[in-house]
Amino acid sequence: MFKDLRSRKAEEDQMREEGRLPPGQSLTQKFPVLHYGPVPTFNPAAWDLRVWGEVEEEKSWNWEEFQKLPRSKKIMDIHCVTRWSKFDTEWEGVYLKTLVDEGFVTLKESANYLIQHAEYGFTVNIPIEIALSDIFMLATHFNNEPITPDHGYPLRGIVGFITGEEEDTTPYFWKGAKWLRGLEFTKEDQPGFWEQAGYHNEADVWKEQRFGR
Repeated sequence: MFKDLRSRKAEEDQMREEGRLPPGQSLTQKFPVLHYGPVPTFNPAAWDLRVWGEVEEEKSWNWEEFQKLPRSKKIMDIHCVTRWSKFDTEWEGVYLKTLVDEGFVTLKESANYLIQHAEYGFTVNIPIEIALSDIFMLATHFNNEPITPDHGYPLRGIVGFITGEEEDTTPYFWKGAKWLRGLEFTKEDQPGFWEQAGYHNEADVWKEQRFGR
């Protein structure tokens, strides 16, 4: 046990020295499970992902169709508002920016925000600049395995930090919705479930924007 603690502390110190550990965060070698409400069941025959709002044409993909969309892999550091950070996590899925770049989705100029709609009416909001960047992915796999049900299977939004491809903002992990079912593009911002409960709307990990606006 003490060896594991020393190993974790050494890795945490290394991440801090490299500038990858945000203020107020601690490294975890586990993957904590945090969400509100029960884990939904997945029926591939009934599942779909809808796209609507400030788009030229609404879209909908069933599970078979979604798996045929262009896929990517990316390694990210992820940071939870509850103060744990996990480094070099590998995700596989579909980049929203790829769907836009390759014409699967055509946005109107008025699309300023992405509202992620998940099971049970849960929503999360992010600016379009983040939604169309490398740090946001519609993920189906974690470390080469399908995401587990309690982490968002079959599809979840992922937002994190990419070493060497730093964005101006890195949101906390809650800004990627588990059990994703819809992507709504809007003109105006629409704070989601946790934002309405008092969490920070921008949620930048480097500015430690945990609560309040």
